[in-house]
Amino acid sequence: MHVRRATAADLDRAMELYDLARAFMRANGNDAQWVNGYPTRADAEADLAAGDLLACEGNDGEVLAVMTYVEGPDETYGYIENGAWLAERPYHVVHRLAVGASGRGVGGFCLRWAVADAASRGHDLRCDTHELNLPMRRALVRAGLVECGTIYVSDGTPRLAFQTP
Repeated sequence: MHVRRATAADLDRAMELYDLARAFMRANGNDAQWVNGYPTRADAEADLAAGDLLACEGNDGEVLAVMTYVEGPDETYGYIENGAWLAERPYHVVHRLAVGASGRGVGGFCLRWAVADAASRGHDLRCDTHELNLPMRRALVRAGLVECGTIYVSDGTPRLAFQTP
């Protein structure tokens, strides 16, 4: 597997992966995250236009996952409660990680890639997820991130926030 910048040709696959991720969340007891059609095609197009949409490709060229990978600061991380960030250093953020149904281990690969890429730039990695997203919470911890507290996304709903030590 490898991670590359997504292209316009990857947008349809990104939407398929978002749909698969939503279905996976629902099947695993998380009916509160990625609701009302979020993320939308417009979200993916904006990420692509900014150069922030990445694709994780298998050895056969199939796009197995997509994620948004951006350099901070992220305004939703400006306030944290029930804890604190481990450090106030430059950071990158992973948002909208979506893995295909056959993607066992792909999400972890993407997160480890992001941790390593951020570290190579002298940055931490931050990420957040809904408290009901137990698979993502486990994947974040396995990738070396530490739960730091609660942040609030733009619609005002809480998310558990993670950072590399």
